[in-house]
Amino acid sequence: MMVAPGVRIACAALRTKAVLSSGPGGQNVNKRSTRVELRIALEDIPLHEAALRRLRSIASHLVTDGDELVIACDENRSQRRNKQGCFARLRELLVAAQVRPKVRKATRPTLGSKRRRLEEKKRRGEVKRRRQRPDEGG
Repeated sequence: MMVAPGVRIACAALRTKAVLSSGPGGQNVNKRSTRVELRIALEDIPLHEAALRRLRSIASHLVTDGDELVIACDENRSQRRNKQGCFARLRELLVAAQVRPKVRKATRPTLGSKRRRLEEKKRRGEVKRRRQRPDEGG
């Protein structure tokens, strides 16, 4: 099953479970199991090691002690729409984990920016010096 661009997960690895919801739906909440929980072991997700590390950090609040990703959705009254919501969240997480962060390159300030900074400091100091009383002399 294609879950995200470039990520294909076996259907057997994805486990969904419907439970009683506390979300919207009035009396429907008491009768129907509309909340959906999607579970998948992180080892079953075919990502390279760096992307798995990013996924663990991005979704640290969703990863259990057993190294399992648990996504729950109870925003809708429909079990089907909540299931779609779980898959959409999984897709978002996987896409975000695949993005490599930009490497920061250390740069030095230019001569012009140093000059502008010093001129602005002098200007501000002059403004503050003019605020003083003449007898304080500073």
